[in-house]
Amino acid sequence: MELYGSYTSPFVRHCRIALLQTKLDCDFIEIDAAQSAELSPTKKVPLLIDCELKLTDSTSILTHIYEVAGEDFLTDVEEVELYHMTNTVLDACVNLVMLGKFDGITPEKSVYLTRQQKRIESALAAINEKSFSDELPLTDAETRLAIFLDWGLFRNLISLDTYLELQKVLDLANTDPMFAETAPKE
Repeated sequence: MELYGSYTSPFVRHCRIALLQTKLDCDFIEIDAAQSAELSPTKKVPLLIDCELKLTDSTSILTHIYEVAGEDFLTDVEEVELYHMTNTVLDACVNLVMLGKFDGITPEKSVYLTRQQKRIESALAAINEKSFSDELPLTDAETRLAIFLDWGLFRNLISLDTYLELQKVLDLANTDPMFAETAPKE
């Protein structure tokens, strides 16, 4: 297996954590945006190649990793909901980053990005009301959430000052050696 991606991508980070957890043999190959546009039909990371199988989305990659390892992934509807709510917020944040970085468009200049900013705020408030694990291991959805929170703080996109439950999830995740090992670095 080969996993292609960047060390700062939250989607790639989740796949790297899953590989560490399952102890599956996989080479990580760091690529940039130009290389991902060349290698992946979706022109994004992560990309996993396992023999003839080519997967281009982190959720399908995670499903494959856990399936190969004989483990479950997203075991009930509440976990699926948290996972997808987190992905919605994460995608909104990625939109803000990419449109700002590549096109210089900010929420002040765009009705669409203003809506994305409001989506982030309302979703964080709703997620903060959920119940979470108070000890390791985190569920797959909680791992996705913690990865997003860490990335959002790393990119200065969010603040957890008013989201105490979310801060607790991130604090707990940071006690996991695999989570710490995969943290984004400048």
